[in-house]
Amino acid sequence: MTGDRVEALLRLLDKNPADSRLRFGLAMEYEKRGDWQAVVDTLRAYLTAAEDEGNAWGRLGHALRQIGLDDDARAAYATGGTVARAHGHPSMAAEFDDILEDWN
Repeated sequence: MTGDRVEALLRLLDKNPADSRLRFGLAMEYEKRGDWQAVVDTLRAYLTAAEDEGNAWGRLGHALRQIGLDDDARAAYATGGTVARAHGHPSMAAEFDDILEDWN
């Protein structure tokens, strides 16, 4: 089923490349597959095109960590915390802060 969703989202994205929601949805499907490089690539494209309130930054941090890019992951979590606070999401920001504090 996930493969079908990926293909459907890719077709929709082909027709509507400016629709950032499709990129976010595609990243979530790649996340379900555990295709971490595709998650990273897709979320980076999404974040270039859309204003995120923190969620995508946290997901990007997680995916970057999965592929061993720890410095980039830390930066994504830090940005996510800043963005989450700016959009009134203190619990999300605190979650990212905790991840950074517990990093080992």
